[in-house]
Parts: sequence; C-alpha cells; structure tokens
Amino acid sequence: MAGQLLRLREETDIGAASLVTVSADTLFHGQLICHQPVAGYRFSVDSILLAHFLQPAAGIKALDLGCGCGIVSLILAYRCPDVLVCGLEVQEELFAIARRNVEYNSMLVNMQVMHGDVRAMAKSVSPESFDLVLCNPPYFSPGRGRLNQQSQVAQARHAQSGSLEDFIAAAAFAVKNKGKVVFVFAASGQAQLQELMLAKGLTPKELQIIYSFPEDCQGRLVLVKAIKNGGVGCRVLPPFYIYTASGGNYSKPMQQLYKEGRCWPRC
Repeated sequence: MAGQLLRLREETDIGAASLVTVSADTLFHGQLICHQPVAGYRFSVDSILLAHFLQPAAGIKALDLGCGCGIVSLILAYRCPDVLVCGLEVQEELFAIARRNVEYNSMLVNMQVMHGDVRAMAKSVSPESFDLVLCNPPYFSPGRGRLNQQSQVAQARHAQSGSLEDFIAAAAFAVKNKGKVVFVFAASGQAQLQELMLAKGLTPKELQIIYSFPEDCQGRLVLVKAIKNGGVGCRVLPPFYIYTASGGNYSKPMQQLYKEGRCWPRC
C-alpha cells in the first residue's frame, strides 16, 4: 500500500470548511484510493479483516457504523459493486474525507456516507432497513487505556462518541430481522461483546480469533458474525494468522485479502 501527501479543503453542509493534511493510500494495485488524515485517526488491519469477512449477496443494503474515512465501505463497495453500502460517521472531518473518497473512486452509484450519531440512529436511518451491518467500534471505555491527545484518535478508540453498547444497539436497530451483523473487536473483550449482542437480540453464529503469528500466545482480535433473532449454535473458525512469524511478512491468507475478488479464506 503506497501513499502520497496532499492537502484537502472540504466544504461541508455540517460546518465550516476544514484544511486537513491527508495521505492518498492505494489498495488492489492502485484500483482503490483511500484518503485519510496524516495526523488523525488512520485505519489499520482490523478494518481490512472486517471488510472481507463476508461475501454479501447481490442486491443487499449494508451499513458501516462509525465508518471513519470510509475504508470498510470502500473495500466492500469495490469488491461487491452490486451491493448498496452506506457509511455513518459522527466526526465532521472524517465524514468529509469519507464523502470525498466516494467521489474520488467514482462510487456514487453504490456507496453513500451519512453524517450521524450511533446514539441517535432514528435521525439517520429507518429501523430494520439494512440486510447487513458492519462495525469496528472503539476498543477502550473512557478512562481505560492511554488517551491519545489527537481528538480524532481519542474519539475513535476511547468510546467518546458512543460506547460498545451504543454501537451494538445501533446495529440491532438498523438490521432487518434475520439480518447479519459483523463486529471486529479486541479478543480480550469478546465476552462483553457477545453478552451485549445477545442482550440486543443478536445471536453470535460465527467466531474468528485473529492471532499476530502462529507462535503468538494469545488472540489479538475477534470477528463475530451474529444474526438478529437467530437460533442457537455458533461456529468457531480455525485460527487466522496475520503474519508468518514475529517480525515476518503477511501470511498467505492475509495477502489474499489484498487481492481483487477475494473473500475470507474458509476451511
């Protein structure tokens, strides 16, 4: 993934224009360009994993909660041009950058970005209006973990714009009955994640633990697919390794996620 620096001046409907230094990072051999702040919140491997975990059926509507610069939505819209993807973001600068990414990548037909708050979903979307909801929520509660002094990063990582429960409640509000919800979260918090999902009628049906490399002694991330009002039973997938070894290159399954048309490596 290569990048170059440039300055963007964004005039939005929700506030004054802002001047932000961004990088233009490429995916899929330059076919997809993602602008993101240089000094603010930048996407990482968890977004890549989330965007590839499912292969959506043609014609569905998908919602990306807390979409940031729009990276998960961009990948999904690129991989699945017959899926309508909507991103929801509360931070004005990130919303403006995400909207620019839609235009820059000529995705106005199958992707849109909305400015809205997960704590007030009824102001942005109708209930049970999406077939699929994706979310990469903040991993830390306020007061836990070292607080980043950069406002964008602090809001994205420390639940300052909504708690994990808020994001799960938003997903349950937006997804249709029997629709799918996918979250990526810190593996150490999976018990809390699944407990809150169940409390909102989202039944975990598939669980994937992500390890840094084969010798890693503990999982780092977890991907959970849930079904709204789904039946009992949850499939636990084989371990997924990001790297071949400590300090090594990307594993072959991880490399596949950067190739066109690829989806999650299933056993």
